[in-house]
Amino acid sequence: MNNVNASIIIVLALIYGLAASAWAAERVPVFVSIPPQSYFVQQIGKDLVDVHVLVKPGADPHTYEPKPQQMVALSKAVLYFAIGIEFETAKLAKITALNPRIHVVHTDHGVMKLAMDAHGHQNMKDKREEDHHQGSLDPHIWLSPPMVMLQARSILTALQAVDPAHRSTYEANYRAFILDLVDLDAQLRAIFDGLKGSPFMVFHPSWGTFAHAYGLNQVPIQIEGKSPKPAQLKELIERALSNRVRIIFVQPQFSSRSAEQISKAIGGRVAVVDPLAQDWANNLRQVAEEFKNAFK
Repeated sequence: MNNVNASIIIVLALIYGLAASAWAAERVPVFVSIPPQSYFVQQIGKDLVDVHVLVKPGADPHTYEPKPQQMVALSKAVLYFAIGIEFETAKLAKITALNPRIHVVHTDHGVMKLAMDAHGHQNMKDKREEDHHQGSLDPHIWLSPPMVMLQARSILTALQAVDPAHRSTYEANYRAFILDLVDLDAQLRAIFDGLKGSPFMVFHPSWGTFAHAYGLNQVPIQIEGKSPKPAQLKELIERALSNRVRIIFVQPQFSSRSAEQISKAIGGRVAVVDPLAQDWANNLRQVAEEFKNAFK
């Protein structure tokens, strides 16, 4: 065990030591930011945890505002698993002010995110610090099974600290989850075997981390978070034609108007893929098949 994990365990045990015995009789109340995280926590916590998702399915995490009833539930939670997405920066201070005893666990700690330019393209160089000259860091680390393995360790450490009575159960669940992740990663690599460098076009650049993990090339329509201007739209259409792109992928949280314009111009179609689906593993398998079909 490294010093960071050991320190987390000691601090959390001190904070929640008096309440720890209560978790033997009831589930540990925790919050996560987005639905896929709920899947991760449930795999490790099973029926020992009561997981609440802040950003509900179909909502845009970039602009989400917590509902009053969610704030009430947050006041009773002991853990908040953050993942490093934009809205957390503004909301976490409000959450900790509401509930000073809640411990925020940054599950993206130690995860090397990809640098992303203004057009949503990765520069294929891992970075720990945001470089404002080159762009920002891609926050979509839940779409890469290898990165989820790192997040899972942070989840395990936190749950064991607040509920030491079930430490061995969490450990066993964690090990089983890691094996599932290894198996899923192998399945996805098999799906994309021989397709290295293949381009796929998406409206919002959510799939760059996924693309990097499996050797694909994400071509986003959105530029700096905005729909393309006419000249940019023309360039995207030309790029789609030159790369024989026939499917434009969109996610349900954003408008598909620009994607529909491009698909009409190239004689293609629009397909919906959701990076925020709660049934995380099956969703990645289905998305992988969609991407593979787009390359045919």
